Amino acid sequence: MAQSGRPSVKTATEKKSGLGDRLRYMFDNSMSAGTPALVAWLTAATLLLILLFAFILTVTGMGNDGTDRNFFEELFYNLLHALDPGTIGGDVGSWPFLLTMLGLTLGGLFIVSALIGVLATGIDSKLADLRRGRSIVLEEDHTVILGWSESIFTIISELCLANESRKDPVIVILADRDKVDMEEELKVKVPERRGTKVICRSGSPMDIDDLRLSSHDTARSVILLAPDSDDPDSEVIKTLLALTHEGNEGPRIVAEIQDPENIEAAQLVGTGRTTLLDIRETVAKLVVQTSRQSGAAAVYTELFDYEGDEFYFFEDHGLAGSTYAEALQAFESASVVGLIDDGVSKLNPPPGTVITAEQTLIVVVEDDSVLDGQSRSLTEPALTMLGERLSDEAQPTQALVIGWNDRAPIVVRELDRYATPGSTLTVLTTYGEPDLPAMSNLAVTVVKAPSTSRAVLNEHVLADLDQIIVLCYDRDLDIQTADSRTLVTLLHVRDILGKVGSDVPVVSEMLDDRNRVLASVADVDDVVVSGEIVSLVVTQLSEDGRLESVFRELLGAEGSEIYLRPAEWYVKPGENVSWATVVAGAARRSETAIGLKSELLAEPGMRFGVVVNPPKSQTYTISAGDAVVVLAEN
Repeated sequence: MAQSGRPSVKTATEKKSGLGDRLRYMFDNSMSAGTPALVAWLTAATLLLILLFAFILTVTGMGNDGTDRNFFEELFYNLLHALDPGTIGGDVGSWPFLLTMLGLTLGGLFIVSALIGVLATGIDSKLADLRRGRSIVLEEDHTVILGWSESIFTIISELCLANESRKDPVIVILADRDKVDMEEELKVKVPERRGTKVICRSGSPMDIDDLRLSSHDTARSVILLAPDSDDPDSEVIKTLLALTHEGNEGPRIVAEIQDPENIEAAQLVGTGRTTLLDIRETVAKLVVQTSRQSGAAAVYTELFDYEGDEFYFFEDHGLAGSTYAEALQAFESASVVGLIDDGVSKLNPPPGTVITAEQTLIVVVEDDSVLDGQSRSLTEPALTMLGERLSDEAQPTQALVIGWNDRAPIVVRELDRYATPGSTLTVLTTYGEPDLPAMSNLAVTVVKAPSTSRAVLNEHVLADLDQIIVLCYDRDLDIQTADSRTLVTLLHVRDILGKVGSDVPVVSEMLDDRNRVLASVADVDDVVVSGEIVSLVVTQLSEDGRLESVFRELLGAEGSEIYLRPAEWYVKPGENVSWATVVAGAARRSETAIGLKSELLAEPGMRFGVVVNPPKSQTYTISAGDAVVVLAEN
């Protein structure tokens, strides 16, 4: 044997062809079916056992009480012995018969025990599958959220508000996280669902098979969140490819993009039903818009969330043949703000624009469910109470930006667009090397110094500033550390302004919405929460894709934007006037009035109060410092 050089036994890698090997191979293959295969084999073993003992009892003629039983009766009798060990306690007869039944019972005991173990394991496995959320969602006309981030809680809260007028609304979340962990976190962060059912599923949104778990093809809309990863845009684009690989037919998709340079690549995917939200651009434009006038953030928040009044579209308006100026006065509790013609939206068109039956009105109202029953306004504007003052000429401004991040270049670019020639901007930052865009109107000075230092801030926070913007260092610090530095800076800035007697508006970013409450201690006019404001816009776009063009005009430098202007420009101060009169005063200036800012409307602890879309019959006494919220070209 040593000389032959061949082993005396077969190795595990040798190919085997004997009958035993083939049977073993067939058995192994059947085991791959899992619990059903195990149950089937145990059932076969039980049948074989009772058939054997039934044959023995029938052939030998042994009986329990001397009564003759045929083969099938003996088969059923043996089945009871195999399944129930207690049955043997009632047997009587000869010792050979009793010992035979004992053997049958012991064999059945082993089989039943194995069966119980297999069933228990199978049930545990199924429960684990259910816990992982791997079953397909059988829903239609639901909202699908793909991915997980801190913004998901705001999105779900807003969707629950938007779904109050729907029947049995459903939100499905598919994320690469544990299903139970998601459900527990949602219970804590979003306890009030307002009748909306939230279903969680575990899986990767980039995987086509996992994606099917959400039934996205039958959904009303799909929200694709930017993940918290090193390259979020690549994951978003890959998920878009998975969503649209079968064609462009399907629900509307709203996707978040972090880097504006990836917008063009993302636009190549899902053309026609995908809305891309540039997070940096959106946040930066909101920072600039709200920094230009105190109280603007409250207006944007009111219009973007579902808590109060927001944008809707009114098709069966019955105003064909009326001018836009007449439409502004048409409804008691709805503010007309623009038109949609052939899919193109226009906010604040000229007052003489004639409305046709094919055009859709853009309105600000509490909910779209109240549009059909919207009553006409019976309040006539008091034209003798209109204001006579003209607009002030724009003067050069001085601005201060504290901090630097990826959104800062866009902020500076937007500030330059709105600035009057001769305006100045100082950028004070601890981190980063500011890469400034080309300027047309602003003269920019960059100062590298600790932005939380009181001595440094005393040097640059001056009484003659027109606007102050505080940005987070989210590119260089983690979220909580960046927000902490921002809060310290805000406290110093507000204290300095208080000592020099300045009421210049201070606008700040907050990355974590929980820190917004802490920021209120600093008595800041407006706080823009990056994640929250983006979540509000995403939710609105998922409900109606036509809002994309509305928001683009609202936040852009072209077209009409939101302004808070002195109320005496529109109505005479000190007089008690109806809101319809204020609307008429704005229309005379080719503007659209949508709200009022007044200290009399402020809640306790607030420096100002803002109301959007008041009833036309509501009366106000205009006083010094009040402002009208309008849509205007410039």
